[in-house]
Amino acid sequence: MKKYILTWAVLALVGGTASAQGLLGRLGERAKQAVENNIGNKVEKGVNDLLDGKKKDKKDKKAGEEENTPAVGEGNPQVATSTDFKRGEVILFEDDFTAEVVGEFPSKWDLLDGGAEVKTLGGIKAVEITNNGVITPLIKEQGAYLPEEFTIEYDFYYWDDKDDVGLNDLKLCLADNTDRSEWSGYYGEGCAFCLVHGVCATWDHHANYNNDTGSKDTREVSFEYKFKQGWHHVALSFNKRALKVYFDGNRVINLPKVKQPTWMSFQVPFDHSNLTFIRNVVIAKGAVELYDRNEQSMTAVEKAIAETGKFVTNNILFETGKATLKPESMEEIEKVADYMKKNPNARFEVQGHTDNQGSDKVNDPLSQQRAEAVVKALEEKGVDPFNLRAVGKGAHEPVADNKTEEGRAKNRRVEFVKK
Repeated sequence: MKKYILTWAVLALVGGTASAQGLLGRLGERAKQAVENNIGNKVEKGVNDLLDGKKKDKKDKKAGEEENTPAVGEGNPQVATSTDFKRGEVILFEDDFTAEVVGEFPSKWDLLDGGAEVKTLGGIKAVEITNNGVITPLIKEQGAYLPEEFTIEYDFYYWDDKDDVGLNDLKLCLADNTDRSEWSGYYGEGCAFCLVHGVCATWDHHANYNNDTGSKDTREVSFEYKFKQGWHHVALSFNKRALKVYFDGNRVINLPKVKQPTWMSFQVPFDHSNLTFIRNVVIAKGAVELYDRNEQSMTAVEKAIAETGKFVTNNILFETGKATLKPESMEEIEKVADYMKKNPNARFEVQGHTDNQGSDKVNDPLSQQRAEAVVKALEEKGVDPFNLRAVGKGAHEPVADNKTEEGRAKNRRVEFVKK
Protein backbone atom coordinates (compact mmCIF):
# COMPACT_ATOMS: atom_id res chain seq x y z
CA MET A 1 0.00 0.00 0.00
CA LYS A 2 2.86 2.37 0.84
CA LYS A 3 4.30 1.78 -2.61
CA TYR A 4 1.09 2.87 -4.32
CA ILE A 5 0.68 5.94 -2.11
CA LEU A 6 4.24 6.94 -2.97
CA THR A 7 3.56 6.36 -6.67
CA TRP A 8 0.48 8.61 -6.57
CA ALA A 9 2.53 11.24 -4.78
CA VAL A 10 5.28 11.09 -7.43
CA LEU A 11 2.69 11.35 -10.19
CA ALA A 12 1.22 14.44 -8.56
CA LEU A 13 4.67 15.94 -8.21
CA VAL A 14 5.52 15.29 -11.89
CA GLY A 15 2.25 16.71 -13.09
CA GLY A 16 1.90 19.63 -10.70
CA THR A 17 5.21 21.28 -9.81
CA ALA A 18 7.54 23.40 -11.90
CA SER A 19 10.61 22.02 -10.17
CA ALA A 20 9.70 18.48 -11.12
CA GLN A 21 9.10 19.49 -14.72
CA GLY A 22 12.44 21.25 -14.74
CA LEU A 23 14.16 18.12 -13.53
CA LEU A 24 12.59 16.10 -16.31
CA GLY A 25 13.66 18.71 -18.81
CA ARG A 26 17.25 18.42 -17.69
CA LEU A 27 17.19 14.67 -18.09
CA GLY A 28 16.19 15.14 -21.73
CA GLU A 29 13.14 14.20 -23.72
CA ARG A 30 14.07 10.54 -23.86
CA ALA A 31 14.50 10.22 -20.11
CA LYS A 32 11.38 12.31 -19.47
CA GLN A 33 9.25 10.02 -21.57
CA ALA A 34 10.72 6.96 -19.87
CA VAL A 35 9.89 8.33 -16.42
CA GLU A 36 6.34 9.36 -17.31
CA ASN A 37 5.60 6.06 -19.04
CA ASN A 38 7.02 4.11 -16.13
CA ILE A 39 5.01 6.02 -13.53
CA GLY A 40 1.85 5.66 -15.59
CA ASN A 41 2.39 1.94 -15.86
CA LYS A 42 2.95 1.64 -12.13
CA VAL A 43 -0.19 3.60 -11.34
CA GLU A 44 -2.32 1.52 -13.68
CA LYS A 45 -0.90 -1.66 -12.22
CA GLY A 46 -1.53 -0.43 -8.68
CA VAL A 47 -5.15 0.40 -9.40
CA ASN A 48 -5.79 -2.96 -11.05
CA ASP A 49 -4.18 -4.82 -8.17
CA LEU A 50 -6.25 -2.94 -5.61
CA LEU A 51 -9.49 -3.54 -7.50
CA ASP A 52 -8.74 -7.24 -7.94
CA GLY A 53 -7.66 -7.63 -4.35
CA LYS A 54 -4.58 -9.50 -5.48
CA LYS A 55 -0.95 -9.13 -4.59
CA LYS A 56 1.35 -9.44 -7.56
CA ASP A 57 4.60 -11.29 -7.02
CA LYS A 58 7.51 -9.47 -8.69
CA LYS A 59 9.25 -12.76 -9.19
CA ASP A 60 6.47 -14.21 -11.35
CA LYS A 61 7.65 -14.27 -14.95
CA LYS A 62 6.31 -15.70 -18.15
CA ALA A 63 8.05 -18.73 -19.58
CA GLY A 64 9.87 -16.59 -22.11
CA GLU A 65 11.29 -14.17 -19.49
CA GLU A 66 13.65 -16.40 -17.55
CA GLU A 67 16.61 -14.70 -15.92
CA ASN A 68 19.61 -13.81 -18.05
CA THR A 69 18.00 -14.82 -21.35
CA PRO A 70 16.63 -12.75 -24.21
CA ALA A 71 12.88 -12.28 -23.76
CA VAL A 72 10.58 -13.97 -26.24
CA GLY A 73 6.82 -14.22 -26.43
CA GLU A 74 4.92 -16.79 -24.43
CA GLY A 75 4.78 -20.08 -26.26
CA ASN A 76 7.64 -19.26 -28.62
CA PRO A 77 10.61 -21.66 -28.83
CA GLN A 78 13.86 -20.65 -27.14
CA VAL A 79 16.63 -19.54 -29.48
CA ALA A 80 20.27 -20.42 -28.75
CA THR A 81 23.58 -19.44 -30.31
CA SER A 82 27.29 -20.05 -29.77
CA THR A 83 28.86 -19.57 -26.34
CA ASP A 84 32.43 -19.80 -27.59
CA PHE A 85 34.11 -17.16 -25.41
CA LYS A 86 37.58 -17.96 -24.13
CA ARG A 87 39.78 -15.55 -22.17
CA GLY A 88 43.10 -14.58 -23.76
CA GLU A 89 46.13 -16.52 -22.57
CA VAL A 90 48.27 -13.58 -21.35
CA ILE A 91 46.85 -11.18 -18.75
CA LEU A 92 47.71 -7.57 -19.60
CA PHE A 93 45.66 -5.85 -16.88
CA GLU A 94 43.59 -7.15 -13.97
CA ASP A 95 41.81 -5.47 -11.07
CA ASP A 96 39.20 -6.95 -8.75
CA PHE A 97 39.49 -3.95 -6.34
CA THR A 98 39.81 -6.18 -3.28
CA ALA A 99 43.10 -4.52 -2.30
CA GLU A 100 41.74 -0.99 -2.71
CA VAL A 101 40.81 1.37 0.14
CA VAL A 102 37.13 2.25 0.38
CA GLY A 103 36.52 5.93 -0.27
CA GLU A 104 39.62 6.35 -2.47
CA PHE A 105 40.07 6.58 -6.22
CA PRO A 106 41.18 3.12 -7.52
CA SER A 107 44.99 3.02 -7.71
CA LYS A 108 45.22 1.08 -11.00
CA TRP A 109 43.08 3.56 -12.95
CA ASP A 110 43.32 7.02 -14.45
CA LEU A 111 40.53 9.62 -14.49
CA LEU A 112 39.73 11.48 -17.71
CA ASP A 113 36.52 13.17 -16.56
CA GLY A 114 33.93 13.17 -13.78
CA GLY A 115 34.56 11.05 -10.75
CA ALA A 116 34.99 7.51 -9.45
CA GLU A 117 35.39 6.00 -5.99
CA VAL A 118 35.85 2.61 -4.36
CA LYS A 119 32.77 1.61 -2.37
CA THR A 120 31.24 -1.57 -1.01
CA LEU A 121 28.04 -2.95 -2.44
CA GLY A 122 26.59 -5.72 -0.30
CA GLY A 123 30.00 -6.09 1.34
CA ILE A 124 31.79 -6.42 -2.02
CA LYS A 125 34.35 -3.83 -3.09
CA ALA A 126 33.64 -2.21 -6.45
CA VAL A 127 34.19 1.08 -8.22
CA GLU A 128 31.33 3.52 -8.63
CA ILE A 129 31.60 5.83 -11.66
CA THR A 130 29.53 9.01 -11.46
CA ASN A 131 29.30 12.70 -12.40
CA ASN A 132 29.83 11.98 -16.12
CA GLY A 133 32.86 9.94 -15.16
CA VAL A 134 35.40 8.46 -17.59
CA ILE A 135 38.06 6.07 -16.26
CA THR A 136 40.74 4.10 -18.07
CA PRO A 137 43.35 1.53 -16.94
CA LEU A 138 46.56 3.16 -15.72
CA ILE A 139 48.99 1.85 -18.37
CA LYS A 140 52.32 3.66 -18.02
CA GLU A 141 53.49 3.06 -21.60
CA GLN A 142 52.22 5.75 -23.93
CA GLY A 143 50.07 5.10 -26.99
CA ALA A 144 48.18 1.98 -27.99
CA TYR A 145 48.31 -1.09 -25.78
CA LEU A 146 45.52 -3.34 -27.13
CA PRO A 147 47.01 -6.09 -29.37
CA GLU A 148 45.53 -7.55 -32.56
CA GLU A 149 43.86 -10.25 -30.48
CA PHE A 150 42.48 -9.48 -27.04
CA THR A 151 39.63 -10.04 -24.59
CA ILE A 152 38.08 -7.65 -22.08
CA GLU A 153 35.89 -8.78 -19.16
CA TYR A 154 34.13 -7.04 -16.31
CA ASP A 155 31.21 -7.43 -13.92
CA PHE A 156 28.53 -4.77 -13.38
CA TYR A 157 25.57 -4.51 -11.03
CA TYR A 158 22.04 -4.39 -12.46
CA TRP A 159 19.09 -2.93 -10.50
CA ASP A 160 15.47 -4.06 -10.78
CA ASP A 161 14.10 -1.46 -8.40
CA LYS A 162 15.63 1.69 -9.91
CA ASP A 163 13.65 1.88 -13.09
CA ASP A 164 12.83 5.58 -13.11
CA VAL A 165 16.37 6.98 -13.20
CA GLY A 166 16.28 7.91 -16.86
CA LEU A 167 19.47 7.67 -18.88
CA ASN A 168 21.39 5.02 -17.00
CA ASP A 169 23.92 3.61 -19.45
CA LEU A 170 27.36 2.19 -18.88
CA LYS A 171 29.67 2.51 -21.88
CA LEU A 172 32.70 0.35 -22.65
CA CYS A 173 34.58 2.45 -25.23
CA LEU A 174 37.40 1.22 -27.47
CA ALA A 175 39.31 4.07 -29.11
CA ASP A 176 41.14 3.86 -32.44
CA ASN A 177 43.74 6.59 -31.78
CA THR A 178 46.92 6.72 -29.71
CA ASP A 179 46.23 9.85 -27.62
CA ARG A 180 45.04 8.57 -24.27
CA SER A 181 44.88 12.00 -22.64
CA GLU A 182 41.31 12.59 -23.82
CA TRP A 183 38.24 10.40 -24.00
CA SER A 184 37.61 9.47 -27.63
CA GLY A 185 33.82 9.46 -27.30
CA TYR A 186 31.35 6.69 -27.94
CA TYR A 187 30.67 7.32 -31.63
CA GLY A 188 32.22 9.03 -34.64
CA GLU A 189 35.88 9.70 -35.35
CA GLY A 190 38.21 8.27 -32.73
CA CYS A 191 35.83 5.45 -31.74
CA ALA A 192 36.46 1.92 -33.00
CA PHE A 193 33.69 0.33 -30.90
CA CYS A 194 31.47 1.27 -27.96
CA LEU A 195 29.19 -1.10 -26.07
CA VAL A 196 26.26 0.72 -24.43
CA HIS A 197 24.07 -1.15 -21.94
CA GLY A 198 21.71 -0.23 -19.14
CA VAL A 199 22.34 -0.77 -15.45
CA CYS A 200 18.65 -0.70 -14.50
CA ALA A 201 15.25 -1.32 -16.09
CA THR A 202 16.12 -0.71 -19.73
CA TRP A 203 16.42 -2.85 -22.83
CA ASP A 204 18.08 -0.07 -24.78
CA HIS A 205 21.28 -2.00 -25.37
CA HIS A 206 23.29 -1.19 -28.49
CA ALA A 207 26.78 -0.71 -29.86
CA ASN A 208 28.41 1.89 -32.10
CA TYR A 209 31.34 0.86 -34.29
CA ASN A 210 33.58 1.79 -37.21
CA ASN A 211 34.36 -0.98 -39.70
CA ASP A 212 37.37 0.86 -41.18
CA THR A 213 36.09 1.00 -44.75
CA GLY A 214 37.20 4.58 -45.22
CA SER A 215 33.99 6.19 -43.99
CA LYS A 216 33.95 8.11 -40.71
CA ASP A 217 30.25 7.42 -40.24
CA THR A 218 29.49 5.32 -37.18
CA ARG A 219 27.38 2.20 -37.58
CA GLU A 220 24.99 0.98 -34.90
CA VAL A 221 23.71 -2.45 -33.91
CA SER A 222 20.92 -2.89 -31.35
CA PHE A 223 19.86 -5.95 -29.39
CA GLU A 224 17.56 -6.92 -26.52
CA TYR A 225 18.65 -8.67 -23.34
CA LYS A 226 16.86 -8.90 -19.99
CA PHE A 227 18.79 -9.00 -16.71
CA LYS A 228 17.64 -9.67 -13.18
CA GLN A 229 19.00 -7.74 -10.21
CA GLY A 230 22.54 -8.65 -9.23
CA TRP A 231 26.05 -8.92 -10.65
CA HIS A 232 26.45 -9.81 -14.31
CA HIS A 233 29.44 -10.68 -16.44
CA VAL A 234 30.31 -8.94 -19.71
CA ALA A 235 32.98 -10.31 -22.06
CA LEU A 236 34.34 -8.94 -25.33
CA SER A 237 36.61 -10.70 -27.81
CA PHE A 238 38.48 -9.03 -30.69
CA ASN A 239 40.51 -10.99 -33.25
CA LYS A 240 42.19 -8.94 -36.00
CA ARG A 241 38.85 -7.67 -37.30
CA ALA A 242 36.07 -9.78 -35.77
CA LEU A 243 34.42 -8.61 -32.55
CA LYS A 244 32.05 -10.53 -30.29
CA VAL A 245 30.26 -9.55 -27.06
CA TYR A 246 28.77 -11.87 -24.44
CA PHE A 247 26.38 -11.23 -21.55
CA ASP A 248 26.64 -13.95 -18.90
CA GLY A 249 28.09 -16.31 -21.51
CA ASN A 250 25.38 -15.59 -24.10
CA ARG A 251 26.70 -14.05 -27.32
CA VAL A 252 24.73 -10.89 -28.14
CA ILE A 253 26.96 -9.17 -30.75
CA ASN A 254 28.91 -10.78 -33.61
CA LEU A 255 30.56 -8.28 -35.98
CA PRO A 256 32.77 -9.59 -38.81
CA LYS A 257 34.74 -6.36 -39.34
CA VAL A 258 35.61 -3.65 -36.82
CA LYS A 259 38.48 -1.16 -36.88
CA GLN A 260 41.48 -2.15 -34.75
CA PRO A 261 41.02 -0.71 -31.21
CA THR A 262 43.98 0.85 -29.42
CA TRP A 263 42.90 1.52 -25.81
CA MET A 264 39.78 1.31 -23.64
CA SER A 265 37.76 3.30 -21.12
CA PHE A 266 34.50 3.18 -19.16
CA GLN A 267 32.08 6.13 -19.26
CA VAL A 268 28.90 6.86 -17.32
CA PRO A 269 26.59 9.72 -18.37
CA PHE A 270 24.96 12.07 -15.85
CA ASP A 271 25.59 12.20 -12.11
CA HIS A 272 23.36 9.60 -10.45
CA SER A 273 24.73 8.35 -7.12
CA ASN A 274 24.99 4.76 -5.87
CA LEU A 275 23.99 3.40 -9.27
CA THR A 276 26.85 2.28 -11.56
CA PHE A 277 29.36 -0.21 -10.14
CA ILE A 278 31.98 -2.37 -11.87
CA ARG A 279 34.52 -4.91 -10.65
CA ASN A 280 36.68 -7.85 -11.86
CA VAL A 281 38.13 -6.07 -14.89
CA VAL A 282 40.49 -8.23 -16.97
CA ILE A 283 42.29 -7.41 -20.25
CA ALA A 284 44.12 -10.34 -21.85
CA LYS A 285 46.09 -11.01 -25.02
CA GLY A 286 44.51 -13.67 -27.22
CA ALA A 287 40.91 -14.11 -28.36
CA VAL A 288 38.19 -16.41 -29.60
CA GLU A 289 39.44 -18.17 -32.74
CA LEU A 290 38.75 -16.12 -35.85
CA TYR A 291 35.99 -17.51 -38.03
CA ASP A 292 37.33 -17.30 -41.58
CA ARG A 293 35.36 -18.49 -44.60
CA ASN A 294 38.60 -19.33 -46.39
CA GLU A 295 39.61 -21.67 -43.58
CA GLN A 296 36.15 -23.18 -43.46
CA SER A 297 36.20 -23.87 -47.22
CA MET A 298 38.45 -26.87 -46.62
CA THR A 299 35.31 -28.59 -45.43
CA ALA A 300 33.74 -27.71 -48.77
CA VAL A 301 36.56 -29.55 -50.61
CA GLU A 302 36.08 -32.63 -48.48
CA LYS A 303 32.30 -32.51 -48.82
CA ALA A 304 32.36 -32.07 -52.59
CA ILE A 305 34.72 -35.01 -53.11
CA ALA A 306 32.78 -37.20 -50.70
CA GLU A 307 29.44 -36.43 -52.36
CA THR A 308 30.37 -36.16 -56.06
CA GLY A 309 33.87 -37.59 -56.34
CA LYS A 310 35.30 -34.30 -57.57
CA PHE A 311 35.97 -30.71 -56.56
CA VAL A 312 35.19 -28.00 -59.12
CA THR A 313 36.54 -24.46 -58.74
CA ASN A 314 36.50 -21.21 -60.69
CA ASN A 315 38.95 -19.59 -58.28
CA ILE A 316 42.11 -20.86 -59.94
CA LEU A 317 42.88 -18.09 -62.41
CA PHE A 318 45.38 -17.66 -65.22
CA GLU A 319 46.69 -14.76 -67.23
CA THR A 320 44.68 -14.28 -70.43
CA GLY A 321 45.73 -16.71 -73.16
CA LYS A 322 48.51 -18.16 -70.99
CA ALA A 323 49.12 -21.00 -68.53
CA THR A 324 50.61 -18.64 -65.92
CA LEU A 325 48.83 -18.83 -62.59
CA LYS A 326 47.73 -15.55 -61.03
CA PRO A 327 48.92 -15.01 -57.44
CA GLU A 328 45.36 -15.06 -56.07
CA SER A 329 45.02 -18.66 -57.27
CA MET A 330 47.43 -19.94 -54.65
CA GLU A 331 44.89 -19.70 -51.83
CA GLU A 332 42.59 -22.19 -53.57
CA ILE A 333 45.50 -24.45 -54.53
CA GLU A 334 46.61 -24.45 -50.88
CA LYS A 335 43.20 -25.77 -49.80
CA VAL A 336 43.31 -28.58 -52.35
CA ALA A 337 46.91 -29.40 -51.38
CA ASP A 338 45.90 -29.65 -47.72
CA TYR A 339 43.18 -32.14 -48.59
CA MET A 340 45.48 -34.25 -50.75
CA LYS A 341 48.21 -34.37 -48.11
CA LYS A 342 45.64 -35.50 -45.55
CA ASN A 343 44.54 -38.21 -47.98
CA PRO A 344 47.89 -39.48 -49.39
CA ASN A 345 46.37 -42.58 -51.00
CA ALA A 346 43.83 -40.69 -53.10
CA ARG A 347 44.66 -40.16 -56.79
CA PHE A 348 43.28 -37.28 -58.84
CA GLU A 349 42.93 -36.24 -62.43
CA VAL A 350 43.48 -32.49 -62.66
CA GLN A 351 41.35 -31.25 -65.56
CA GLY A 352 41.70 -27.89 -67.26
CA HIS A 353 38.59 -26.48 -68.98
CA THR A 354 38.22 -23.37 -71.17
CA ASP A 355 35.35 -21.47 -72.72
CA ASN A 356 34.76 -21.55 -76.51
CA GLN A 357 36.48 -18.27 -77.27
CA GLY A 358 39.15 -19.21 -79.81
CA SER A 359 39.67 -22.41 -81.76
CA ASP A 360 40.17 -25.92 -80.44
CA LYS A 361 43.65 -25.75 -81.92
CA VAL A 362 44.43 -23.08 -79.35
CA ASN A 363 42.20 -24.11 -76.45
CA ASP A 364 43.09 -27.80 -76.28
CA PRO A 365 46.83 -27.35 -75.71
CA LEU A 366 46.19 -24.29 -73.50
CA SER A 367 43.92 -26.29 -71.18
CA GLN A 368 46.55 -29.06 -71.01
CA GLN A 369 49.26 -26.55 -70.10
CA ARG A 370 47.06 -25.00 -67.45
CA ALA A 371 46.31 -28.38 -65.89
CA GLU A 372 50.03 -29.10 -65.82
CA ALA A 373 50.67 -25.73 -64.15
CA VAL A 374 48.21 -26.63 -61.40
CA VAL A 375 49.86 -30.04 -60.91
CA LYS A 376 53.25 -28.37 -60.63
CA ALA A 377 51.91 -25.93 -58.04
CA LEU A 378 50.47 -28.80 -56.00
CA GLU A 379 53.80 -30.64 -56.15
CA GLU A 380 55.51 -27.51 -54.81
CA LYS A 381 53.03 -27.58 -51.93
CA GLY A 382 54.13 -31.09 -51.00
CA VAL A 383 51.58 -33.24 -52.85
CA ASP A 384 52.95 -36.57 -54.18
CA PRO A 385 53.13 -36.22 -58.01
CA PHE A 386 52.38 -39.93 -58.33
CA ASN A 387 48.78 -39.14 -57.32
CA LEU A 388 48.29 -36.43 -59.95
CA ARG A 389 47.59 -36.57 -63.69
CA ALA A 390 47.06 -33.44 -65.81
CA VAL A 391 44.39 -33.58 -68.55
CA GLY A 392 43.34 -30.75 -70.85
CA LYS A 393 39.67 -30.80 -71.81
CA GLY A 394 39.58 -27.60 -73.84
CA ALA A 395 36.06 -26.32 -74.49
CA HIS A 396 34.58 -29.77 -75.12
CA GLU A 397 32.75 -30.22 -71.79
CA PRO A 398 30.92 -26.95 -71.01
CA VAL A 399 28.74 -26.69 -67.90
CA ALA A 400 27.05 -23.43 -68.90
CA ASP A 401 25.99 -21.45 -71.98
CA ASN A 402 29.02 -20.04 -73.81
CA LYS A 403 26.84 -17.33 -75.36
CA THR A 404 26.94 -15.24 -72.16
CA GLU A 405 29.89 -13.89 -70.19
CA GLU A 406 28.49 -15.45 -67.04
CA GLY A 407 28.33 -18.84 -68.73
CA ARG A 408 31.82 -18.55 -70.17
CA ALA A 409 33.16 -17.66 -66.71
CA LYS A 410 31.67 -20.88 -65.31
CA ASN A 411 33.20 -22.91 -68.12
CA ARG A 412 36.70 -21.59 -67.35
CA ARG A 413 37.37 -23.95 -64.48
CA VAL A 414 39.62 -26.57 -62.95
CA GLU A 415 38.23 -29.91 -61.80
CA PHE A 416 39.91 -32.33 -59.41
CA VAL A 417 38.39 -35.71 -60.21
CA LYS A 418 39.06 -38.58 -57.85
CA LYS A 419 40.17 -41.80 -59.60
